[in-house]
Amino acid sequence: MNFIQTVKLTEYKPSAVLSPVARRRQKLAFKVEEQIKLALDSTYRPTKIVWSRSADGTEHKVEQPKRIKQWWVEAADGTVQLTVRYGSKPLELAKGKSAIALNSKAEVEGTLRNLQHAVHGGELDAILEQQIGFRLSITK
Repeated sequence: MNFIQTVKLTEYKPSAVLSPVARRRQKLAFKVEEQIKLALDSTYRPTKIVWSRSADGTEHKVEQPKRIKQWWVEAADGTVQLTVRYGSKPLELAKGKSAIALNSKAEVEGTLRNLQHAVHGGELDAILEQQIGFRLSITK
């Protein structure tokens, strides 16, 4: 019996283009995942491939670490403030409040995981829409 007869065949339909809301959700979820990795390992540095020119003028690809900014700040008393950023701006999670207060740095990873579930569940879509809508109205 050959391989083609053993598998179920179907017509190929390429996936539709992601909606703007789904794209924003995916982007934010990826950034939250990077923050989780950074919380677990402070030496974590994602890399990117860039073109570099050597002394003799030839171009070649080089892998270099990406700059990543952690979203939390630890105060002197041990408390932590965690912001959620979309791009370079912190999201306003409630009216006038853009940070999550935590008791210690040990809570950062768990809070980020819960945040990631909220992003995948679409809980932050309205906040993202508001932030993006505000930004678009300024540029127009």
